Amino acid sequence: MTETRITLAHGNGGRLMRELIDDLFVRCLSSPGLDTHVDAARVNVPDEHGVLLVTTDGFTVQPLEYPGGNIGSLAVHGTVNDLAVAGATPAVLTVNVFIEEGLEVATLERLVTSMGTAAREAGVRIAAGDTKVVRRGEGGGVYFATTGIGARRAELDLGMHRIRPGDRLLVSGPVGDHGIAVMLAREQFGLKGEVASDQASVLPLTQALLDLDGLRFMRDPTRGGLATVACDIATVTRHGVRLRESAIPVRAEVSSVCEMLGYDPYYLACEGRVVAVVAEAAAADALSRWHRLPSGADARNIGFVTDAEARVILETTIGGERYLEELEDDPLPRIC
Repeated sequence: MTETRITLAHGNGGRLMRELIDDLFVRCLSSPGLDTHVDAARVNVPDEHGVLLVTTDGFTVQPLEYPGGNIGSLAVHGTVNDLAVAGATPAVLTVNVFIEEGLEVATLERLVTSMGTAAREAGVRIAAGDTKVVRRGEGGGVYFATTGIGARRAELDLGMHRIRPGDRLLVSGPVGDHGIAVMLAREQFGLKGEVASDQASVLPLTQALLDLDGLRFMRDPTRGGLATVACDIATVTRHGVRLRESAIPVRAEVSSVCEMLGYDPYYLACEGRVVAVVAEAAAADALSRWHRLPSGADARNIGFVTDAEARVILETTIGGERYLEELEDDPLPRIC
């Protein structure tokens, strides 16, 4: 490509669009077997597991790049993680790209390169995609929409329907990093910091637990954070959830920003964490497995399910209790 910025002509189906796809996307993604000359790609998904799973997601974030990641790698991690926490091994992704007129080609190249790197590291292939260009002012630079396909063992049964009173809630690491990293990258409120997003593939974390007797449910706490996962569990199961504030890992830098601005870290997005619900007898084994992984070194047992009223109660560090309610308003400016 010779142009330095995206123009509307890059979306008109002609030469510039072909150059954008072949000279930038194909090169930067470096995905084996990616054929841009067909309307539908053939994919071979391992079927020995017995069940195919599919997920879809959309990604919009400002700024497009921030400490610890960018919207390109985020699109891969977010899709891979949704499959992983469902017990699947991700295999194939597709991606739709909505590019705003005027976006610097160099920026787009960095984002797509990051996307390709994240896909290869997660062991997934980007098999198909599409690009659209929208007029200046009608987008946030670039948006990604993805679909992912994976395979899961037929006998593996995960879901909130399996949760019982007495089950333990585990979290694989500190919460709130992603939300604070993105906010600080905007340099709002005159604040700057070194907090990096936690975004990453959680596949090692989920696969470490798949053969664990007593694994009930897993979820990645993205929008709405840890508190929203807990509220969902209470709502669906009609059981109570009690969390211990002293056990929930939150980085000091994240806590400081939250205290200054009045945010609650338990509602902030994570993009590389797993919340797992396991039987009480399996909790120690689950934590031990996570602690052996670099991404699970700070995993904690943070609470349990009760047979009380279907609400989430946080036991505070000063000996009190407070309800964690479902979100009504955005906890901070839109981050995903």
